[in-house]
Amino acid sequence: MGRRGVESGELRVPTAIAVTSADLALPAQDERTVPAVVLGGLDRLPLDHALTELHTLTEQYGHVVVVCSPATPESVLRRLYTLRSLLESDRIAFFRPALPPLAIAVLARQLRQLASCDLSPGVLASAGRLLTHYLHAGAVLGSVARLDRVPVGLKAHAKSWVPGSQFAVLAHPEPQLVRIGPDAALNGPEFHTWMLVAKGQLQTDWVAGLGTRWNVHGLRETPLPAESPMWWGTGRMVEFCSYLADLPVLYQLVTSVRQTSCHWCGIDVIGDRCVFCSACPPLPEPATPRALERRTPS
Repeated sequence: MGRRGVESGELRVPTAIAVTSADLALPAQDERTVPAVVLGGLDRLPLDHALTELHTLTEQYGHVVVVCSPATPESVLRRLYTLRSLLESDRIAFFRPALPPLAIAVLARQLRQLASCDLSPGVLASAGRLLTHYLHAGAVLGSVARLDRVPVGLKAHAKSWVPGSQFAVLAHPEPQLVRIGPDAALNGPEFHTWMLVAKGQLQTDWVAGLGTRWNVHGLRETPLPAESPMWWGTGRMVEFCSYLADLPVLYQLVTSVRQTSCHWCGIDVIGDRCVFCSACPPLPEPATPRALERRTPS
């Protein structure tokens, strides 16, 4: 594929990257970033209307990757699976990584950046799993009493009832929770990133200091996703996510990974599971007695 995928001025019709609400469709990172397709209100539309919308989208783009949050309402998820089943389509992939909503929005935008390159639909869709390893997602919370996404000890629960207490929480890649104080710190990335910040109903400058400690290139702000208070268990929060922003870096990461063909549907993928048909590599056949005999030392 080489550098043509990043530098070419001609954009082919890309794989559609869809999100389940408008607040997960972040502004474009650069002029090449393709717009997000917003599948908002699918659970409120009549079934035939939603079916027509998703069918039209699939016919227009060829393949659709829907990125959604673990906090996405169950009614929306049920509708999505119903629609894909009715369409009997293996060209629609659902990607729901265990990330907070702001990180979901960041990841969807990274896939939108890569959608402008010469990546096949299977490689683009499975790139999401790879890129999650380069995200650091967390929040500053005014209370951890209802936080169930990250382990919270009894002491932290007790301190969360003390007026004015604030906690810094890292949900990904490794869970971490500290009470904010002079020496409070979170483990950060070992590479340069940007940081996106979404402010809820909490006043704090601690995240700006965290960006300095993590040596980020800069901080950008965005509105808080509607699903964030549900994910974090409180609206008194400031959510943050550090990420790789440059398209050439993202492209190099994805294209440096070995590609294979799904043994079931034949689409090119990276990783050990096809995101479109969900097939895993077949288990190796057990060795025959004659084969075992050949392996046995004399």
